[in-house]
Amino acid sequence: MKPSKEVLSQLRVVEIGSSATASYCARLFADFGAEVWKVEPPSGDPLRSSAPLTPGGQSAWFAFLNFNKSSIVINPSDPEAVKRLTLLIEDCDILVDGRDIDGASCPPVDVAAIRQRQPALIYLDVNWFGQDGPYAEFSASDLIVRALAGLIKLVGPAEGPPLHAPDFQAGILAGLWGFIAAASAVIARMQTGTGRSYALSSFEACISLSEYQLFEAFQRGEVMCRIGINRFWPNFPAGIYETKMGWLGVTTITPAQWRAFCDMLGLPQLRDDPALVMGADRLKDVEEIERLVIPRLRRRTAQQWFAEGLKRKIPIVPVPDISALLRDQEKIERGAIVPILLGKERALTAGSMQRLTLTPPRRGGKVPYPGERQSSTNRTPKPTNGASMFRDSGSRAEQPLLGTRVIDFSMGWAGPLCTRTLADLGADVIKIEAIQYPDWWRGVDRRPDYVNRQMHEKTLRFCMMNRNKRGITLDLTRPEGLALAKRLIESADIVVDNYSVDVLPRLGLGYEVLRRLNPSLVVMSMSAFGKNSVFRDCRAYGSTLEQASGLPSVVGTVNGPPVMSHVAFGDAIGGLNGCAALLVALIHARETGQGQFVDLAQVECMMPLAAPWIIIQSLCGTSTRYGNRHPQFVPHGCFRCAGNDSWIAVAATDVGMWQRLASVIGRPDWAADPSLKLTDHRRTMEETIESAIEAWTCMLDADQAMLLLQSANIAAGVVRLPVDLLKDPQLRSRSFFQHVERAFIGGHPQSSIPIREGVRPHSIRRAAPTLGEHNGEILAGLLGLCDAEIAELEGKGIIGTQMFSDVELRQGRRFREASTK
Repeated sequence: MKPSKEVLSQLRVVEIGSSATASYCARLFADFGAEVWKVEPPSGDPLRSSAPLTPGGQSAWFAFLNFNKSSIVINPSDPEAVKRLTLLIEDCDILVDGRDIDGASCPPVDVAAIRQRQPALIYLDVNWFGQDGPYAEFSASDLIVRALAGLIKLVGPAEGPPLHAPDFQAGILAGLWGFIAAASAVIARMQTGTGRSYALSSFEACISLSEYQLFEAFQRGEVMCRIGINRFWPNFPAGIYETKMGWLGVTTITPAQWRAFCDMLGLPQLRDDPALVMGADRLKDVEEIERLVIPRLRRRTAQQWFAEGLKRKIPIVPVPDISALLRDQEKIERGAIVPILLGKERALTAGSMQRLTLTPPRRGGKVPYPGERQSSTNRTPKPTNGASMFRDSGSRAEQPLLGTRVIDFSMGWAGPLCTRTLADLGADVIKIEAIQYPDWWRGVDRRPDYVNRQMHEKTLRFCMMNRNKRGITLDLTRPEGLALAKRLIESADIVVDNYSVDVLPRLGLGYEVLRRLNPSLVVMSMSAFGKNSVFRDCRAYGSTLEQASGLPSVVGTVNGPPVMSHVAFGDAIGGLNGCAALLVALIHARETGQGQFVDLAQVECMMPLAAPWIIIQSLCGTSTRYGNRHPQFVPHGCFRCAGNDSWIAVAATDVGMWQRLASVIGRPDWAADPSLKLTDHRRTMEETIESAIEAWTCMLDADQAMLLLQSANIAAGVVRLPVDLLKDPQLRSRSFFQHVERAFIGGHPQSSIPIREGVRPHSIRRAAPTLGEHNGEILAGLLGLCDAEIAELEGKGIIGTQMFSDVELRQGRRFREASTK
């Protein structure tokens, strides 16, 4: 397939204010050819001074967020400043506004009035916590929103403070959500001619990563706690282990994987113990299991174990450091590692991970100097009378993706989150399972008792990821099931799967088959490592993706092991990147009628989280671990409060905040000391400062400490458990959790998406489907089958509503084998 022109080249984006979220959102548009104008004050975006700095004094973080943009300097003291900025915005398609994070001396503009004159303008307002609620005026940083969102407390040693990565995560996660909002608005505008106005909460965006643990704790009634570095409830082992040479990421979830892992290590006593069948059971005996496992893993190298794991279909993978990533020729060839120019320095960093094959993203680029305009696109001048550059059907859709149909072959977390997001935005998502092999988030326990009690209908994690979808069952290994799937695909816009790369082609649903059925179809494979990767046969979960991404190698203490940040970091990040990629491909399909294949490698989607380290490593040959400290902010970290395992995150993000913090904790002498205005001077006594902060916080309840610090405009947030979010006052005030009723479970909460057009969140229109719930509705309503035909399909086991147990699965397989002889 011959690559086409840059798919977003007809869009102009203006970015104002200073926010990592806004910058990353806008850069994603630049990746696909949009003309992005970054508005800066004469001193430049404050993020230009963000550490870590390159040898040439350039910010690695700013560089990653801003290559391929143009910079326009507008001096707020210029009498024409407001007029210049207003004209710039009036001539753009999308305005990304980070002023609620940091105004960056941006001239005041009346966005509402501009939108009145230019109704086609798409507006994205980025903030920390939302435009209302008790946290709306809080001071914050990346660390603070992650702490409040439940992303820190479960990470690190069982005793002592939680262990977290520096501030390079929330901006990426929220930036993806911002791009999804704006890109979906572009699609809606192609139908209506009208733009949309979205507000994005970075805090709520972070909950995309914590909602799994939140709802598991809610359903099971279990109180989660830190259980050690690289240990996460409810799966074990699912961490990083030292080998004879190198580190190895291990994840065993299914009983079959656990048995294979024990066989590989020669531990039949663990394999055959009925009390160790499921991961949650094994967590009760962590120390005893690791006492046997760790010495055996040290007998061979990580590469040797990886080769052995491939043979046995075990999700294990070598854990690279950043230098290994930079030597990975496959990632360079795929564009996961790209060259960028920062002034006179040539560096490498993470590229765009939305791997569209017909309209690929740019591979690297140049970071603009303040006021530097890069080569512009051949864009048709935007009309000045408020008319849209797109066709106008004369009606405004209730949801931006209304009228889009998605066939969803995905399971687990990453793929279903991708398609759930499309469904939340109005798409008609039809989820296809089989009674023989339903979504494994319904449960991997196939013992008859589990199946007979219909426990597969009672898992909240499945309901969380599959709301707003319709669901059918089809046995794709049978000709009748395959034919029905093809008929559904003929009238669809998008097909998504997150199986191993060969599964759909082997079933007869490879891309070449699908494009003949439907030339405008967008097809995305969300495999772990990519279609043609040397790792393509490696089994993987979200934990595997984090282990293989390089990120753990830069998290933690200097002499400690690589540290994972989440039970399955790669799932949510892969799902949101997949959604972003589909929206770009859909824009192209709607404009041209051309579909395309999206080869999304989920492991690559994790690499932007390590982007600053990649840049510094490429220039200096080394990268630094910071522990709970920060390359720029002093102090920065988690501090003990009164009560058991109670902590608060605190960050002094500027000199004024440091002085206020010193005064609040009873050290006015530090506040008045002019030498301590310098970060480097504070760093020389960082441990002393941290001890003084903790001496103050340990006398207070965490929420009390947070409110006292926030009342002095100091960035601080309680380090919450995921389940604590159900009682969070900010989320309650914004109706973030919606009540949903569903068969087998009854009433339960569901989290909203973090983007909203008004005061209320996007509505959850339907609960997750029970197995095969919409068989009749879809087969009769969409495909025109009669009741007798549907009954015949059910009689043959091609459709159904009851999951097969392992016993029934074996019996069914034997029956089919016998019937074909």
